[in-house]
Amino acid sequence: MTSRSIPGDWHCGAIPENVDIMPGAHVETSYSFLLFRSRRANGLRLGTNASAYGRCMFDMGPEACFSTGDYTLLNGIWLICDNRVSIGDYCLLSWNVVIMDSYRASKDCRNRRAMLRRFADTRNPDAFSGHAASPVTIGNNVWIGFDCCVLPGTTIGDGAIIGARSVVSGQVPANSLFAGNPARFIRWIIPNEIKQENSCGE
Repeated sequence: MTSRSIPGDWHCGAIPENVDIMPGAHVETSYSFLLFRSRRANGLRLGTNASAYGRCMFDMGPEACFSTGDYTLLNGIWLICDNRVSIGDYCLLSWNVVIMDSYRASKDCRNRRAMLRRFADTRNPDAFSGHAASPVTIGNNVWIGFDCCVLPGTTIGDGAIIGARSVVSGQVPANSLFAGNPARFIRWIIPNEIKQENSCGE
């Protein structure tokens, strides 16, 4: 690729050199990389025919790595990544979904005050980096509804569905429906479930 700009982009930026966009993948605007600070050789990978639409924001620290599989659609998500977030194939993430592998702040109020002082002095977003991060893994064929928040260390299994406005943490089993704050198990999802008529015609 000779140019890292996006044809017709309203934002005058470019796709960073350490971002791999696979064939057929779509990135609507380079504005999504405004907060991208990863220095990793493969900081971000968007799979074949995957897509990242306008309101997506890749807020990634210096050591961050993010990847999606093929045909995954990111419809305006906010990614906060300081370590690793991976999403599988054929996933659908609705608008305003937040995925974070780090809280970027200490639970200790004195440490938080010191962090805010550093940021006020430098206006450097790396002032919020350096805190413990826990990778997030999202499997294949996962659907996450709008306004959800996926917290550090979460694993979501293949075929799972997360209901809108849920706050998700821990382990979500494959082929399950979770919803709520905190997100809880609702029911199992049977893949390709086919309702069969009652043999008695009732």
